[in-house]
Amino acid sequence: MNPAESGAHRTAPAGVTTLLVIAKEPLPGRVKTRLTPPFSPVEAARLAEAALADTLRTVRVLPAARRAVVLDGAPGPWLPSGIEVVAQGMGGLDERLAAAFGACSGPTLLIGMDTPQVTAADLAPALSRAAWDGCDAWFGPAEDGGFWALGLAAPDPGLLRGVPMSVPETGAVQRRRLVDAGLTVRDLPRLRDVDTAADAAYVASLAPHGLFAAALARSTRVAAG
Repeated sequence: MNPAESGAHRTAPAGVTTLLVIAKEPLPGRVKTRLTPPFSPVEAARLAEAALADTLRTVRVLPAARRAVVLDGAPGPWLPSGIEVVAQGMGGLDERLAAAFGACSGPTLLIGMDTPQVTAADLAPALSRAAWDGCDAWFGPAEDGGFWALGLAAPDPGLLRGVPMSVPETGAVQRRRLVDAGLTVRDLPRLRDVDTAADAAYVASLAPHGLFAAALARSTRVAAG
C-alpha cells in the first residue's frame, strides 16, 4: 500500500518545513496538453487530476509546519483535508514560483504535481528535523532537465526570477543559481515528470496502486476499445 492510500485519514505530523505543491486546476485543454494525442483533453485532465490527488495525499501525511497547494484555478474533490489553498501569482512560471516562496518564511520545500510516484522516502531527507543543518537548499532534479522539487532554508524570490523554465537546461540553471549565491545545496532523488504518454506509462509502473495508475488504465482500456 502506498502513502496516498494508507495515510489519507491519518493525523498529519508536525515538522519544521512548509511544504508547497504548485498546481493547475485539472481542466480539459488547460493541463497535460502534451498527452493529446493519444489521449483526449478530458482524459488528459483526468490523468492530471489523479496525479495531483496522489501528490497531495502523500503530502498530507508528511511532517511539515504547513501544507498548501499553490493553485491556478479553483479547488475540487481532489483536495484532501489538511491542505491549505493559496492562489498562484501572476506572470511566467519563474515569477509564480518566486511569489510562492516570497509568501513564506522559514524553511520551505516546493514540489510540482507531475510526479505522482513521489513517496515519503523521496522527500524525507528535506523534511527531517536535521534537514537544514548545514544546508541552505534542497534540489530535486527531473529526468527531462528540469526540477521537481526545490527547498530553501530562507526563501528568496530572487533565486528563481529570470530562470528559464520548461527548457532542457532549466534544472542546471536553477541549481547553478543556488550555488552561485553561496548556498550549500543537497540533492533529492532524480524523478521523471509526466509530460508524454510514455512518461505516463513509466510513472504508473512505479506506483501501480495509485490513483494515477488507475486513471491511466481506464483511459488505455477506453482507447483500446
